[in-house]
Amino acid sequence: MKFQDLKKRLDKNRPMTTITMRMPEDVIEDLKRIAPLLGFSGYQPLMRTYIGQGLRKDLKRLENDSLNTLIESLKRHGVSEEIIKMSLEEVE
Repeated sequence: MKFQDLKKRLDKNRPMTTITMRMPEDVIEDLKRIAPLLGFSGYQPLMRTYIGQGLRKDLKRLENDSLNTLIESLKRHGVSEEIIKMSLEEVE
């Protein structure tokens, strides 16, 4: 994740939108029960945390897949491992 994107995600005052989502009642009850035990003010912040964690995991995986595809393409086009390694070190 880029630094600017991370900085935006850490902003507590970023814009929010309301959604409607159907969930099984027992899942909501479980969320309500464990939210305070995990230090959350309610079940909705806990749900946002769960969604955010899963989203970040998938974004990282997809970004890594794209990076690996690019690396393989560079190799096929004759770019040496050494140049690829040096380039990756510059952007990390």
